[in-house]
Order: sequence, then C-alpha cells, then structure tokens
Amino acid sequence: MLVTGSCHCGEIKFQANVDPGTMLICHCTDCQVLTGSAFRATVAALPKDFELLQGEPTIYLKTADSGSRRRHAFCGTCGSPVYRMPADNTPTFSLRIGNLDQKGELGTPVRQIWTKRCLPWVPEISHIPAVEFQA
Repeated sequence: MLVTGSCHCGEIKFQANVDPGTMLICHCTDCQVLTGSAFRATVAALPKDFELLQGEPTIYLKTADSGSRRRHAFCGTCGSPVYRMPADNTPTFSLRIGNLDQKGELGTPVRQIWTKRCLPWVPEISHIPAVEFQA
C-alpha cells in the first residue's frame, strides 16, 4: 500500500510502500516518552520502499531497554517523530502511523509488543465517554 506522510509543520514529507500486516503497537517506556502518550503505533517499510520527498530529519541514536540501538528521526523544527530504524542490523523504517495521510485505511494493528509496560488503563478505554470533536 502506498502511503504519504509528513511531520506536523510540513517541513518533512515522505512516501513509502508498506504492508498493513506489519502494523504494531509498542508499549515500551521509550515509546511512551517519545510519543508523550501511552504507546506508539507503527508500520514497517523496507529501505527500497521509503522515499524522503522533502526536508532532512534530525537523527539521534538511542539504546533501548532491550539493548538494541535505534536511530530515531524527527523534524528539527516541530519535533515530530517521523521514523525509527535499527542501527546495527537490517534497516527497516518503522513509520509513525500518526504522520501518515492514509492512517485510517491501514486497518487494525496485528500485534502489540512490550506489553509488560502497558499502562493498566489502556485495554479499558472503550467505556470512557467520548466526544467526536472539540471546538
């Protein structure tokens, strides 16, 4: 599936071919901090299927709880995370679902990882009162 995306300010734009069957949710502490939320949702793209169309992300290296080293790319202007990729093995871009124009068309994530770090209320949100939009 061809997807397009950008950071919040629009300085970075990209496109990629992704397999919606690779969409996942990560509950690790790093992902919680990086998103400022309870988890991170991503879909994978191979390097040959990812194209940066505009801008250059800022990249920093982080060692995860697992010991894996990861390159994190974000917009240097607005701070939006754009992707993550391994530093030490076969690179695969983990694209942030929230940056994608087609996020609603990807379907449902197929798995969750680092669930031992899942916040206790995450599985129980369907009963919380909802508002469709806010003025």
